[in-house]
Amino acid sequence: MSTQAKQGTDAVQHWRAYEPLDLHPILMHTMEAFNEHGYHGTSVRDIAGRVGVTVPALYYHYENKQALLATLLQMSMTDVLDRCRAAAAEAGEDPLPRFCVMVESITLYMAHRKGLAFLDTEIRSLDAGNRARYVALRDYLEHMLLDTVKSGVAQGVFTTPIPAEAVRAVLTMCQGVANWYRADGPLAAEEIARRYVLLALGTVQHTGTFPSKAP
Repeated sequence: MSTQAKQGTDAVQHWRAYEPLDLHPILMHTMEAFNEHGYHGTSVRDIAGRVGVTVPALYYHYENKQALLATLLQMSMTDVLDRCRAAAAEAGEDPLPRFCVMVESITLYMAHRKGLAFLDTEIRSLDAGNRARYVALRDYLEHMLLDTVKSGVAQGVFTTPIPAEAVRAVLTMCQGVANWYRADGPLAAEEIARRYVLLALGTVQHTGTFPSKAP
């Protein structure tokens, strides 16, 4: 089983569990270079030098720098989607716990996989085809959350009059964790996720008592 397929399987079974990131050295060094210097500030020669291979050897594995970025972004979005779907399936159809665990899962991903998640800022560097594929995955995640919020509004659990905008605000807030989270910071990823669930409940105007702990 490939590393990417194994990550997807593990995510479905243990969506809160994060092992150290296990990427092929080419992808790991590419991710680090893009995060340090940006897509346009990184050359294929820079990446090859970090990996310790020649440029032709790098091209043997990946067609070009664009293919490296597209692979990393698709891998990242597939992983967060797998985890979010697993969390939602675990919570069931009740919109309140479903919403809570989905926000928790997204926030945990942004903290534990910040190197990959931060690459979302490079969506502007994707060509038209790769961008369309990535945006389709990102839109799927947004629609999952939006369907849950709309269900909660219909049941009177949430009262936001603007569910689509509320969901975009929640996702933008969660995405921002990748910009500042540090594993050696004052709060563990799990505590940050708990707090973000509370913030998200406020954003969708939850009408009941806020949970003291994330589900």
